[in-house]
Amino acid sequence: MSDLGEMCEPSRARRSGGRGARVAMRAAPLDEAKRPIRPGMPGGRYSPLDEAGVQRIHQAALEALEVIGLSNAPASGVEILTGAGAVQGDDGRIRFPRALVEDMLAVACRDLTLCARDPKYDLHLSGTNVHFGTAGAAVHVVDLETDTYRDSTAQDLYDAARITQNLDNVHFFQRAMVCRDVIDNYEMDINTLYACLSGTQKHVGTSFSDPSHVAGCFDLLHMVAGGEAAWRARPFVSNSNCFVVPPMKFAEESCQVMEDCVRRGMPVLLLSAGQAGATAPAPISLAIVQAVAECLAGVVYVNAIQKGAPAIFGTWPFVSDLRTGAMSGGSAEQALLTAGCAQMHRFYGLPGGAAAGISDSKLPDMQAGWETAITNVLAGLSGLNMVYESVGMHASLLGFCLESLILGDDVLGQVMRCVRGIDVTEDSTSIEAMKQVCMGGAGHYLGSDQTLRLMQTEYVYPTLGNRMSPKEWVEAGRPKLLERAIQRKHELLARGQSQIDADLDAEIRQKFNIYFR
Repeated sequence: MSDLGEMCEPSRARRSGGRGARVAMRAAPLDEAKRPIRPGMPGGRYSPLDEAGVQRIHQAALEALEVIGLSNAPASGVEILTGAGAVQGDDGRIRFPRALVEDMLAVACRDLTLCARDPKYDLHLSGTNVHFGTAGAAVHVVDLETDTYRDSTAQDLYDAARITQNLDNVHFFQRAMVCRDVIDNYEMDINTLYACLSGTQKHVGTSFSDPSHVAGCFDLLHMVAGGEAAWRARPFVSNSNCFVVPPMKFAEESCQVMEDCVRRGMPVLLLSAGQAGATAPAPISLAIVQAVAECLAGVVYVNAIQKGAPAIFGTWPFVSDLRTGAMSGGSAEQALLTAGCAQMHRFYGLPGGAAAGISDSKLPDMQAGWETAITNVLAGLSGLNMVYESVGMHASLLGFCLESLILGDDVLGQVMRCVRGIDVTEDSTSIEAMKQVCMGGAGHYLGSDQTLRLMQTEYVYPTLGNRMSPKEWVEAGRPKLLERAIQRKHELLARGQSQIDADLDAEIRQKFNIYFR
């Protein structure tokens, strides 16, 4: 395919250095500061709620906490919360006075850095900085080579982590699949954690299926970190914790896991995942009210254990197709819900996360493309700090596709370019380039100094997306996008090595029953 340099070669033939040198210069990696997109770029240009709407949601959430409260807190949670000033009623529900919520918001963690094993992948959750990554608990792999759904395995999770390590626009890796080949739940938690850590040095998110599993998983974490002190200095894994079962009910075992993780120095994603029209109210605004109320309860809970403990405000409401009750993760309503939640995170000044990029389509087709793009764009433009489930997810979170993970990297590149917005500077609005072209110049901008200078720093190019002309496409053998994605998958897996030192890996495999290679 002809690139811009080839198109304008005749007008540049007299420039010093030669074409080969210029092509090599363009192919060389850019300094991080000069890249057109990079992790943590600020969003926040899109606000679906006006100021009055934000205030109304905030006040309604406070009222819900004070009047309705949450049920089913574990005994340890009752002690923690009432000790901080919450009130347990005769009906057993824990209610939260407004003053208590406001006091805990005042001491809550802000400007949180989620560490990675390699510091260059650290995520700085400040302001409207945007990061995209995986998440979910898909029970199937979408196998494009056979067009079938099959049970996901520990090897699949490891492969997804290895691929993510090589994708520029997927900034973190949270467990995306269930290791269904691991029957024992403790071994499944161990394999889930270790598959993620073996595959990538980016920040990892995981969950624990039982409170009794936390200690053993932290033994593994300390081995990888080089000891407990090293872990506490740079905790590179966060706990994705569904501490509530909407509507307005604590999940007892998850709360116990959360308490343990906070005390062990692990950042916690306070995840409220109601489904509008089912386990959350049908109105988009009221679904946000419930999610905000539940997560504010989590803020009180975490900070009552340890003031300033690292936590992510995980308002994560989903949408139902009200005709059937089925989840509709790729809908416009889902995009609005996520963007509205991001705006509430900005209102509280808390690091926030929510879901986008989910497709209801069963395969990576046109439907998957529009659903992934629309929801991710709104999430990024709204300034969401952590966009979970942004790539790879099909069938409303039931299936994960490795090829869609790879294709999603291209989608996220374009999304991040939208997040960056338009640079308006003295240079970018100067008419000098126009004068040179229009008044005695070539009559086009293809070979101008300004165009060549901005090729890499202003424009983002897809890795697999095809911009050939029809003629070039035919001459190239009519390449198809999904076929190229399959080929790219095999290339990445062929070169993707374990991110754990071989001696340490052997030691871990001797201590734990690891299912992948």
